[in-house]
Amino acid sequence: MSFRMKYIGFAALSVLPALLAGGWFATHADGLASAKAAAPQAAPQDVNVEQQYVVLSDKQAASLKVMTAEQRSFRTLKNAVGSIDFNQNMLVQAFTPNPGRIVDTPLNVGDEVAKGDRLFTIDSPDLLQAESSLLAAAGVLELQTKTLARVRQLLKTGGGAQKDVDQATSDQQTAEGNYKAGRDAVRIFGKTDAEIDRIVADRKVDSILVVPSPISGRIIARNAAPGLYVQPGNAPAPYSLADISTMWMVANVIETDAPAYRIGQPVEVQLPAYPNEVFRGRVTTLGLNIDPTSHRQLVRSVIDDPQHKLRAGMLASFTIETEPPKLSVSVPLDAIVREGDGTMTVWVTSDGRRFDRRTVTTGMAQDGWRQVLSGLGAGEKVASTGAIFLSNKFANAATG
Repeated sequence: MSFRMKYIGFAALSVLPALLAGGWFATHADGLASAKAAAPQAAPQDVNVEQQYVVLSDKQAASLKVMTAEQRSFRTLKNAVGSIDFNQNMLVQAFTPNPGRIVDTPLNVGDEVAKGDRLFTIDSPDLLQAESSLLAAAGVLELQTKTLARVRQLLKTGGGAQKDVDQATSDQQTAEGNYKAGRDAVRIFGKTDAEIDRIVADRKVDSILVVPSPISGRIIARNAAPGLYVQPGNAPAPYSLADISTMWMVANVIETDAPAYRIGQPVEVQLPAYPNEVFRGRVTTLGLNIDPTSHRQLVRSVIDDPQHKLRAGMLASFTIETEPPKLSVSVPLDAIVREGDGTMTVWVTSDGRRFDRRTVTTGMAQDGWRQVLSGLGAGEKVASTGAIFLSNKFANAATG
């Protein structure tokens, strides 16, 4: 066989498989098209990043909790931290009204007293002088009364003159006036009429002066001691008392919040010492200036404390309602998702399977609900428990 014949045979063998393959494809082309048409289509995508929605399976949807956005009343509140103090308007320093030496001091710091109770007693020279003058006036009055009676009797029997009666009457009236003045002088020291009558009847002076409590409250300071000589107004006062039925809550609020506060606004106070209790009061004083260093304003409130639980110096936080309550669309707190760029989103659904991602503007949080200012209407359904799962699923699809 020549070289030419070998080449032609080799070429024929090379072309034959291609022809055979072409014939097979031509023969089976319709079958392939039918098979392709009969093949099942791919399931639709469960996350659409462009249209921002997520579709869940029945099992996944069952694990989510769907809540309805509703109108709720939100109070405009301001918060600040401060401390408890005595109500300085109800704090009294108990001084002695007269100089003297302290005899008895039965009360101590922390004791509660009622108005008029004995705080301490002093041996008062002034009281001794007043009672001595009273006894002298009582003696003169008794003498002048007897003299007047005698001269009147003499006048009736013809043994006296009218001028003697007139003089005796004048002397008796003068003595009676001096006696009444003496009683008043002793009464100033706190003696009752019964006690004064006893002093006159017994002809015995009592120089012990009782200093009563000027208010009902609790003793917060004591400087009294037996034998100590005290004078009116000389500091320190023997006792200091405070009416603790009300206390002060003193706070310094930030400058930007200062315009929101008004006298008379209701206040709710909470303390670490009583975590489950709320004490109530009202704003009574606003500072007239802003501190140039801290840029804060004084806000002082009077807090009701009928059970006397509060102590001066306690750390406290207060909440003040600065505006009337307002109705707003709200959702549970866990329905709001804070995204990585700081925006707030919710996942809205109508069928419980498809959840659309929506950006919202939020406001205050109260009682487990978050105020929604825009982006959501009342009555729309949102994912509550599981909202963070939807955001994570969406984020993974967007970066995948």
